[in-house]
Amino acid sequence: MSTIWRMSRRSLLGSTAALGSTLILPGKAPAQGGAKPFAGTTLNISSWSAPYAKWLQEYLPEFTELTGIEVNYDTPGFAVYNQQVDLELSTGGSAYDVANITFIYTSRWIGAGWFTPLDDFYNDPNKTPDEFDAADFLNGTQLPMRDAEGRTYGFSWVADAMHAGASRFDIMEEAGFGMPKSFDELMAMVPEIHKVKGVSAFTAENHHGWIFPPIMQAFGGNVFVDPPHNIMPALDTPEVHEASRWYVDLQNNYGPDGWLAQTYDQTVNVLKQGRANYCLFNQPFLMQMGAPDSKTKETCAFAMYPEGPKGTFPGLAVHGWGIPTGARNKDASWEFIKWAVGKDLMMRMLEEKGYGAVTRRSVIESPKFKEVNMVNGYDVGDIYLRTIGLAEQGHMAYRTVHVYPQANAQINKAIEMIASGQATPEEAWRQAQENAIADIRRAGVDL
Repeated sequence: MSTIWRMSRRSLLGSTAALGSTLILPGKAPAQGGAKPFAGTTLNISSWSAPYAKWLQEYLPEFTELTGIEVNYDTPGFAVYNQQVDLELSTGGSAYDVANITFIYTSRWIGAGWFTPLDDFYNDPNKTPDEFDAADFLNGTQLPMRDAEGRTYGFSWVADAMHAGASRFDIMEEAGFGMPKSFDELMAMVPEIHKVKGVSAFTAENHHGWIFPPIMQAFGGNVFVDPPHNIMPALDTPEVHEASRWYVDLQNNYGPDGWLAQTYDQTVNVLKQGRANYCLFNQPFLMQMGAPDSKTKETCAFAMYPEGPKGTFPGLAVHGWGIPTGARNKDASWEFIKWAVGKDLMMRMLEEKGYGAVTRRSVIESPKFKEVNMVNGYDVGDIYLRTIGLAEQGHMAYRTVHVYPQANAQINKAIEMIASGQATPEEAWRQAQENAIADIRRAGVDL
């Protein structure tokens, strides 16, 4: 999806005439409902380009008709979004009226006071009807959106649970394999199915800071020594060396050409086209294999994340809408959040888009949820809920440490160096450890 308008502080703070590339979703004439107190208001809203965020654009004219609020809406890629928003928030800007609170930045952005507590909004009956029902959100998806005192700064729109999927399960079955339950079973399978009918055996996106930590943990490693209590980086260990050697060998030998440059959107396309088979990926992305326009909708399969030598630690990330402290009309911003994560819209997205990574219990417990998440006989909804349950073991603590972005950058760089032959695992992770420590100390942390 092309960017609707290019987010920059200069363009957003300039005049309306300067926003030539901005999509302003026009309001329609009010229906018979009478006056709209926010008519004439314009909100600048942004999120990274997740499936939900892109689908939401289709519903925005309804929000404008309901409230009179026009919307400038942007969905850049994950890395670009985080860079833009972090810069704007850190400089005290007012470019954003509503922004996604990215999981890896929850501690930094909330802890620094860059987002507005929402308790006074959702507890005020004059601003929020009972039907909003804040208690309806899964508690686990809201925990990262709260500070130490329990104040809420965002409402989650996704629980990005990492599963296993296969686009061409028919090839796996013909070779005598089911969905692997362990890393050992996976490594036994991939040489037998690689390039059968021209299909690569394995694929994954190139955000190694998301894909690799579950593998690292499955081999007994971790990003930090004991997060969130001891945030000394733990990147240069034998367990991390072994995990990266395993993962890079898997990708280099059995992944598609150019895997280091393969983004999450490209990975979805590879799976839907059937050019690569087994994948460890987020549920909203894997589910697109079953979409009507997918060439693999009748051959795709789903399973829990496989078990490594030390256990199973699938990634789970939560993202939510929040109001930056610099937002100029916070009441209007709250109108958007109420609507965007409301029960009605989440249910419609489930029904109309097949969106299964929902965060509201009432939607998850509906018969429609099970129906939509049953694909080729696989109960993906059950996999989703079981994966969320695994997070109770605490393995995602590393990701909400406020200096995780610094470690994330070093993980990405280390995997690229190892995969491209620029460094051995030992060399790459020694450098990553040194750089992560230096970056974290520059952020003011006394390690």
